[in-house]
Amino acid sequence: MIDLRSDTVTQPTDAMRKAMAEAEVGDDVFGDDPTVNRLQDRVAQMLGTEAALFVPSGTQGNLVSLLTHCGRGDEYIVGQQAHTYRFEAGGAAVLGGIQPQPLEFEPDGSLDLDRVAAAIKPRDPHFARTRIVCLENTHHGRPLPMEYLGHYGALCRDHGLGRHLDGARVFNAAVACGVPVSAITRHFDTVSLCLSKGLGAPVGSVVCGPRGFVEEAVRWRKVTGGGMRQAGVIAAAGLVALDEHVERLADDHANAERLAEGLATIGEVELLDQQTNMVFVRLPKACGSALGRHLADRGIRILDSNPLRLVTHLDVSRDDVETTIEAFEAFFR
Repeated sequence: MIDLRSDTVTQPTDAMRKAMAEAEVGDDVFGDDPTVNRLQDRVAQMLGTEAALFVPSGTQGNLVSLLTHCGRGDEYIVGQQAHTYRFEAGGAAVLGGIQPQPLEFEPDGSLDLDRVAAAIKPRDPHFARTRIVCLENTHHGRPLPMEYLGHYGALCRDHGLGRHLDGARVFNAAVACGVPVSAITRHFDTVSLCLSKGLGAPVGSVVCGPRGFVEEAVRWRKVTGGGMRQAGVIAAAGLVALDEHVERLADDHANAERLAEGLATIGEVELLDQQTNMVFVRLPKACGSALGRHLADRGIRILDSNPLRLVTHLDVSRDDVETTIEAFEAFFR
């Protein structure tokens, strides 16, 4: 099966399965799982933060971060289409009483800083208290411009606001920009990154930030049900991902570029964008779900959406990309 729905569908590699089977474990709620501790130390070192916390999912990583940054009646500024606002079930509002202030993204995935400044609430009892500004990198596969990050950081410091990055695919951004990941994350107070997307681990995310912040985040992880026991079994796969799958993200980007190039030659397919490991195309309305059925018959899975997002990853080879292009061509032919 060639699965292009998301980079979350990857299967653990043989090296991951071996590491998981042999992982040295303890009780992570007591803080004594040595494999989890190694993972946390490794990620903190790579991102240039004081500490890190292993959590089950990216959604929980962002939620724990928001709950640690903000109190009830506080506010976070965020993109209208950001995962933290749109796709995390309103957790910050439901569980933390934290108000989102969404703004439209710019075409490059940034938030216009003049609009951000205008959205910051005055110190007045009528308003929620603006606490942090959240960014997402990558957003729809697009890395944020490096120069922009410095301006964003300066604005937040000038207004006394925290800086949080939903860095689910921040390693994709770093590889695309040709910089170490710390060159991106140094512009943020806190970062949540996923091990289970392009890096290919079966489960897990990591929250990174100052030591005091992470110590408080441990409590919110417990509150939200994220305290795990012998979690080293899954943390071991994350360590393999960091050792073996960061630089190879460039292969996913190249495969996405080739997929976009091939689909762009089909007259009925409108190529909207290709960034890092994501390709976006618009299909004729008439094809409906027929394309999905046609591809499924050939062992290719896509989401039933239009525009359509196609995502390359660890389990999609260059041959798989060529097979997919040929299957699209056959359908429209």
